[in-house]
Parts: sequence; structure tokens; C-alpha cells
Amino acid sequence: MEVLRTPPRIKVLEALGSIADERIELRGEKSAVVRSSMGDRTYRVCIDVDKGIAYSDDNGTRFRKYIGYPIIALMMLKGLLPYDSEIASALRGIPWKELNEKYKRYFIVERIVKETCRARGIEPGRVDAFVSKVLSALRKYRLMYSSECLEVTDR
Repeated sequence: MEVLRTPPRIKVLEALGSIADERIELRGEKSAVVRSSMGDRTYRVCIDVDKGIAYSDDNGTRFRKYIGYPIIALMMLKGLLPYDSEIASALRGIPWKELNEKYKRYFIVERIVKETCRARGIEPGRVDAFVSKVLSALRKYRLMYSSECLEVTDR
């Protein structure tokens, strides 16, 4: 098992957007299914902080070994990470996959997303402070990559 790394900052915002877009279906105490922003994929995700394990079959988690947005979203819904409903609301409807594929640089996508937030009444400084708060809280968890936390029916 590998320790999952801290994700790129944009993944915190992507997690908030997935919650705002109601793309998460809880499947038990520790697991969920998350629909992608385009609706063409679903990701199985689970977290067991007592065992120090997490799993998601999104590309960032599987191949780049960082804590992907589906895990962050589930942790927010479970109260393990901070959540801000106003920022989440400002992130509703963002075409994440389209932006990521078009610009291919997370810092560019983050800038565009923060400008969208500004246009929707949320200042970029508030977004930055929230992302930092979530990443700081996330660093307190040492999560290993393992599907062991999936419910039996999810395997």
C-alpha cells in the first residue's frame, strides 16, 4: 500500500463543485459513488480513517497517487474536512473536465474558477483561505491507498 499524497489545490474546489452539483451518492458509512462533471464516468470511493485507508478509482488517485477529489468530497460530507456551502454554490455547474483538458495546467484552471467565483459573489482571497484550511486539515490524515474500505457490495 502506498501513502496518498496531498492533492493539487484545484482538487479541493473540484470536490466542492461535485457536492454542489449533487454528483455524490452515499453507499454506506464509508463509501460513495461519484459521477464525473461530464456525467460519463462514475468513481467508487471509500474512506476509513480508523484504519488509515482510502480508495477512489479516479485517475488522480489511481495513477498519480494523490488524494483525489472524490475522496475529498466524501470526507467533507462525512464532516472530516471543512465545507463551505457558499463557495460550493459558486462552483455549481463548472465544467471541470472540459477546463482541465483545454488548459492542461491546474493553476490556469484555478485562476479561471476563482474568477467565476468572483463573478458569483465570492472573492478569490476567501477561496484561497478555504483551500488552505482544507489542505491543512487533510495533511493531518495519513491515508494509504487500499480498496479494503469498499463495502462488500461495492467490490
